[in-house]
Amino acid sequence: MAKMYRDENVDISYVKNKKIAILGYGSQGRAWALNLRDSGLDVVVGLERQGESWKKAEEDGFKPVHTRDAVKDADIIVFLVPDMVQKSLWLNSVKPYMKKSADMVFAHGFNIHYKLIEPPKDSDVYMIAPKAPGPMVRKAFESGYGVPALVAVYQDVSGYAMKKALAIAKGLGCTRAGVIETTFAEETETDLFGEQVILVGGITELIKASFETLVKNGYQPEVAYFEVLNELKLIVDLIYEGGLVHMLKAVSDTAKYGGITVGKMVIDDHVKANMVKALERIKNGEFAKEWIEEYERGMPTVRRELEELRNSLIERVGDEIRKMIFKKV
Repeated sequence: MAKMYRDENVDISYVKNKKIAILGYGSQGRAWALNLRDSGLDVVVGLERQGESWKKAEEDGFKPVHTRDAVKDADIIVFLVPDMVQKSLWLNSVKPYMKKSADMVFAHGFNIHYKLIEPPKDSDVYMIAPKAPGPMVRKAFESGYGVPALVAVYQDVSGYAMKKALAIAKGLGCTRAGVIETTFAEETETDLFGEQVILVGGITELIKASFETLVKNGYQPEVAYFEVLNELKLIVDLIYEGGLVHMLKAVSDTAKYGGITVGKMVIDDHVKANMVKALERIKNGEFAKEWIEEYERGMPTVRRELEELRNSLIERVGDEIRKMIFKKV
């Protein structure tokens, strides 16, 4: 079983009186900065330019500074800009200016695991990965709860890296729910795998294929949309609330039998073999290399696929269905 830490197991004093530089003020950056400040920690927000994020930080009571100024006196530097921006930020605005032996902290292991960032040998390097979007991290904290998180240590120079990681997790409110110890490799590889084969890629393709199958066989697109997409939320909510058995108990006996027998026919050994291939591409770095090249070209594949999907029948039908569902009475 995974090693788990809760509030009573964690001492936040390991990061008290430490200057924490939060780099980025987006979804996670804002939640981290606010939660850590509300937990009594010394937070400075570092940004590259005086744009919308700068204004938002000021509205929230911070006095943001440029990245290089934020890191020069920081004891702990937290990278909360998008994955593909971190390497450039590191090389241009952090590495030349950071204080010697400052900690480097991440919310996702991508840049460290794939060696896009090579940290100094004298820095503790660790990760706290909340398992929720930034707004939910903030909302749960304000409500007196917290979201679960993963913690990992990549480089422990001080001998206290894990204690500091847990202390920050406590400042975020995550130890209220529970924090699980992992590694940079495990967090990165499982995160990418989940996104690709189920959460984003797999579910999108399954919905599209189901919709197209019904429409090509003469069923009305609106009816198909309800069956393969709209009702999916209800099923996912049941799974989220109580797990797979809870969901199966909640649906009709017909749905139970059909799902149990036909689901295995659709998700067969061939599909599982493709999942293994996807995992291998993640583990050997092939996906990371491909994604970096795609990003550097301006993401043409992403833009093309989004445009095709935006103009597809399922999206056009969905626009009309949502007008029905969310129509103000």
